[in-house]
Amino acid sequence: MKTNDVVRYRVYELIIDISSVSSESLNYCTTSGLVTQLLRELTGEDVLVRATCIEMVTSLAYTHHGRQYLAQEGVIDQISNIIVGADSDPFSGFYLPGFVKFFGNLAVMDSPQQICERYPVFLEKVFAMADSQDPTMIGVAVDTVGILGSSVEGKQVLQKTGTRFERLLTRIGYQAKNASTELKIRCLDAVSSLLYLSPEQQTDDFLGMTESWFSSVSRDSLELFRGISNQPFPELHCAALKVFTAIANQPWAQKLMFNSPGFVEFVMDRSVEHDKTSKDAKYELVKALANSKTVAEIFGNSNYLRLRTYLSEGPYYVKPVATTAVEGAD
Repeated sequence: MKTNDVVRYRVYELIIDISSVSSESLNYCTTSGLVTQLLRELTGEDVLVRATCIEMVTSLAYTHHGRQYLAQEGVIDQISNIIVGADSDPFSGFYLPGFVKFFGNLAVMDSPQQICERYPVFLEKVFAMADSQDPTMIGVAVDTVGILGSSVEGKQVLQKTGTRFERLLTRIGYQAKNASTELKIRCLDAVSSLLYLSPEQQTDDFLGMTESWFSSVSRDSLELFRGISNQPFPELHCAALKVFTAIANQPWAQKLMFNSPGFVEFVMDRSVEHDKTSKDAKYELVKALANSKTVAEIFGNSNYLRLRTYLSEGPYYVKPVATTAVEGAD
């Protein structure tokens, strides 16, 4: 990168930082012509410049007035058109991830349904990227689905795509088992985000949806995640525990856990986790189960009491070692 490029990017970054403050400051920056210049580079010929500029435009889209401006100026439509044209561009790998991330963030900020209906190419591209052989593309698709599925409205948008989404979940399950550690963790994080429902979101329809999604991930999804949690990498272990925590307050998941041989013991066993982060992650799982209204009924009272005991003893409790009996104490 040439020195003047570096300077130019710093100027752009400053302009975006200032523009993000308020609509007045954005007006001030557009008058300078620098915002327009940045937006021109977004659709310009240089693919590496595009990749850098989309990150800056994405941070502008984090603000309400920034999104309004981008919509008014037709920038969102331009970005959509570039994604459409990306199929015929051999260099699209450089900027496509950033362009798809832009839409993922936009959908969460605005309305997943409106964005996905207005720009159908966005979801199309996400599905295509998930099927790619390129780990970078798969990673972006997985992250984007996780972001999109973090809200109930986003979950509904994904549910509407039917079997395509089920296939994508199976793909995520495959990657969670076979990809690099870094991509495995991203897959697990996306699954946690997709499957989580707060107690007030747990209607029969949504519970039916998360249950069917969970079963789409793998032939035996519970065993898949349990297998991953048994691997000797704390980050993977925690990411798998997060999946269990995400579904821990849903009755169908509690039944699966209870009926899976050794699962309840695995939850209660403090010797599994050795580092602080893992102990914290296990504690969150126990807390999610113990605080659920249905767990006493599904796990049985004695297991429920064990969960409550674990909870009150805290994440780092160590069982006192039994001292040898004193002579003559009998």
